[in-house]
Amino acid sequence: MDNDSNSEAFYEKLKARLYETTSWPAEYLYKFIVKSDAQKIAEIEVIFDNMGAVINTIESKNGKYTSVSINILMRNPDAVIDKYKEVAEKVEGVISL
Repeated sequence: MDNDSNSEAFYEKLKARLYETTSWPAEYLYKFIVKSDAQKIAEIEVIFDNMGAVINTIESKNGKYTSVSINILMRNPDAVIDKYKEVAEKVEGVISL
């Protein structure tokens, strides 16, 4: 199975789980890991700009990676998944948790 099929299956499973476990709209916590590069962190921040997001970053012990946590009110699981896809598409090397 190719990567697109794997990721689409993942997103469908996530969507179903989000509908089952949460009343929407709801606060959602995104977590991403990127190499500690101000440009990459800024790219993630821009995606969530003007949405009322609370963004926190924590650098790893050795300073090689940065964790980016984003707490934001989302209207439904489709909106949550759209943001995951947008980050994956626009930020090279990002890891979504």
